[in-house]
Amino acid sequence: MKVVHVYRTYFPDPPGGLQEAIRQIALSTRACGVEPRILTLSPNPVPTELELDEGRVVRARSWAAPASCDLGGLSALKRYRELADWADIVHFHFPWPFADLLHFFGRTKKPAVMTYHSDIVRQKSLGVVYSPMMKRTLGGMSAVVATSPAYARTSPILNAFVAPERLKTIPLGIMDYRADARSASDDAPLMRRLGLGDEPYFLALGVLRYYKGLHTLINAATRVKARVVIAGAGPERERLVSLAREAEAHNVVFAGQVTHEEKVALLTGCRAMVLPSHLRSEAFGMVLVEAEMFGKPIVCCEVGTGTSYVNKDGVTGFVVKPEDPDELARAMGALLTDSALAARMGHAARQRYEAMFSGAALGRAYSELYRNAAAGVK
Repeated sequence: MKVVHVYRTYFPDPPGGLQEAIRQIALSTRACGVEPRILTLSPNPVPTELELDEGRVVRARSWAAPASCDLGGLSALKRYRELADWADIVHFHFPWPFADLLHFFGRTKKPAVMTYHSDIVRQKSLGVVYSPMMKRTLGGMSAVVATSPAYARTSPILNAFVAPERLKTIPLGIMDYRADARSASDDAPLMRRLGLGDEPYFLALGVLRYYKGLHTLINAATRVKARVVIAGAGPERERLVSLAREAEAHNVVFAGQVTHEEKVALLTGCRAMVLPSHLRSEAFGMVLVEAEMFGKPIVCCEVGTGTSYVNKDGVTGFVVKPEDPDELARAMGALLTDSALAARMGHAARQRYEAMFSGAALGRAYSELYRNAAAGVK
């Protein structure tokens, strides 16, 4: 079974949760006998092809990226047609309006499926213009996958444009990489740089974007007697640093972009993961799955998406109201002061990861989806 994934950006360009989600689908299905390739755009597509563990990455030039919508040219269409001819299944990842143009002008003859990662939240004017093409593309899919039951239930687009028999739910997942953990002595330079000792700390991890709710976390941090490490880079960094300074949140540590090894160290050592995202742009939260993999409890917000599906309130952590620093601080405080509670929730988090979000579960689910699409099974 040959599958080509289609999305606007991919590694080694700046990372994000959706790129990691695609990588995990490719890796996990490859373990089930699928041969994946990934078509993407890049502002500097040199080399044009990369051989990675998850499969071959084929890159065309991104000529512009208005409203985070990378646009390609004729070379992108040419590569798309070549890969669609090669593949048994074309796997689109939404949202990316240029992919709708590839689907239309490429005259895709192979069965196509789509993973619907998020509604278009911020670019509402684009959504109005794009709606007819989006409706056509969604209608042409053999199956459309929501990443959680909550998103399938609450997305106005999925409910309006996708027939119930074609709407599937497959949670995102990630292959276990805890074995990458190093010894405590190897991690000492990182801990010294961040001012972290043996005391517990909370971790927020990911690209610093507008919907991450980190302004609420900074506000809450002034009420929490522990370090709060914000690891990642992104367009909101300067604003958040300024906000932390104004709030006198001296316990907030901005780690910047971290390596994979540093991320593993931070996940290994933290008391809990905090994801205070307050908008539906946070459709799932891959970092929550990573926290559960490491057996860490979670604090996140209820925004009607997959975040509160991954993190089961009262079991694997706490789900609080968005943009409520008092409630966020109380949840963090409970995990800080009650180590037995944190350990119990962390154990439940690991069990939930193994049952629902492991690489094996992800690979089985998508391999079955591909087989059904190839056979014309609804």
